[in-house]
Amino acid sequence: MEMDQENDLFAIIKMLNAFGRHGSLVAAYTELFGLRPLKAHTKKWRVLLEEMKRLFDSESFNYQKRTYRISAAGIAEALNLVVHRNFTDRLDSHNYLKRVMIGIAEREEREQGKQDERALRKREGALLAGGGRDGYERPAEETLAPVMKTVPPAHLTDDEIERNRRRVKEMLEMIG
Repeated sequence: MEMDQENDLFAIIKMLNAFGRHGSLVAAYTELFGLRPLKAHTKKWRVLLEEMKRLFDSESFNYQKRTYRISAAGIAEALNLVVHRNFTDRLDSHNYLKRVMIGIAEREEREQGKQDERALRKREGALLAGGGRDGYERPAEETLAPVMKTVPPAHLTDDEIERNRRRVKEMLEMIG
């Protein structure tokens, strides 16, 4: 049992470093699960940290059969909100954190959509202005005028020219 605790503590120390600057937030969040005395709850702490590491690595989570995408900064923001809330009881699941993250994930999705729309409009404007496919305008010397196919001149008789005029006139009348 002591070896298991020692392995769990070693894994905990290793994982806390994996969170980088968010390590203290993750540790404070896991503390909300009532891990005192620590000696008796090393396995639970390790499992909680593994779950948080998966969350940070995938930058997504599932809640009520729906998958949400959220950035690491969004996760840290949600953790900060949860840690600074005063809970009367200890937490027993990540559901409260997930509900907080849903709002942040939806906000990030809206902001990303707005940024994508702006970038699309910028690319469209550049294309309309004669820029290239990538959205950047080309210098004047790189912009090429359209090249017309070289067609030899037609040698038509006066009768053929008159027939063509009548056909074009009939087509225009049919079009209205």
